[in-house]
Amino acid sequence: MAEHGKQERDRPWIMRTYSGHSTAAASNELYRTNLAKGQTGLSVAFDLPTQTGYDADDPLARGEVGKVGVPVSHIGDMRALFDGLPLDQMNTSMTINATAVWMLALYVAVAEDQGVDPSVLRGTTQNDIIKEYLSRGTHIFPPAASMRLITDLITYTVNEAPKWNPINICSYHLQEAGATPTQELAYALVTAIGVLDAVKATGRVPESEFGKVVGRMSFFVNAGIRFVEELCKMRAFVELWDRITQERYGVTDPKQRRFRYGVQVNSLGLTEQQPENNVIRIVLEMLAVTLSKDARARAIQLPAYGRSARSKSSPTRATFSNTPTCSRAARSSKLRPNDSSTPHGPRCKKC
Repeated sequence: MAEHGKQERDRPWIMRTYSGHSTAAASNELYRTNLAKGQTGLSVAFDLPTQTGYDADDPLARGEVGKVGVPVSHIGDMRALFDGLPLDQMNTSMTINATAVWMLALYVAVAEDQGVDPSVLRGTTQNDIIKEYLSRGTHIFPPAASMRLITDLITYTVNEAPKWNPINICSYHLQEAGATPTQELAYALVTAIGVLDAVKATGRVPESEFGKVVGRMSFFVNAGIRFVEELCKMRAFVELWDRITQERYGVTDPKQRRFRYGVQVNSLGLTEQQPENNVIRIVLEMLAVTLSKDARARAIQLPAYGRSARSKSSPTRATFSNTPTCSRAARSSKLRPNDSSTPHGPRCKKC
């Protein structure tokens, strides 16, 4: 409490625009422009080849380079992407999963080029490769190897980059892929348990420090149209997460057990036709989150559809957050060149 019994105001949310396109240099120019207009954080959208581990000059990447994100194949691209941007002052969300370890390594290297110690870096790598198998399909390696990549990144950040959010468990995609709210909650918590168990099994984090790992876990959830069920889902998320982290992992600090999450409204019920009706649907979906008592959303992401003919496959998103945001990803699990049957390449959906 502040003086005179007045409650202290929360810090303003970080405002990001999820962006990246064509080339690293062009995306850097966009970031500079947005920051000059008042944006306070960065949210990097990587293109599909980068997400699936292809260099921009690989024949399999043809037609997809820079299409729905920025291509980053090497440290030169990462330097160009953040040229002139002081990384010690940035809060950078990188929506990347299968290649998250490599992207963070390049980001850290660029920071060190600037004389910035990794311990001060703030931001997020999505790094939820498990959901790639369940709902999205842009995984590269088998599950066991993917889990190793997840845990390597997490155990690195515990001491080397303690302000970094090393993973964002993405239950959002599960409901988009057909799961009910109950299934979304169940699979997300199972994924989180699997990750924490795997981190513990590495032996790299002392028992006394394990609360730090739990405290940096975050989630990205779906707010669907089932009003009562969605409201109850968010309350259940909070209570179950608190119980799991306390009973299974022995975390005693309530702050480290806090359910940290961002939310995006479900887009399956939104239509290009009569877009004004989408406003009411979005308000109803967000109302369930707002009334979720202790499940306080720290990030809200809304799909904003334009009126163009391609607006359904190429939505823009306004994001105001201080937790990780999500990216678009291919519906197809295979990266392929354009051909007559796919004139625009793999269609995309939210990540």
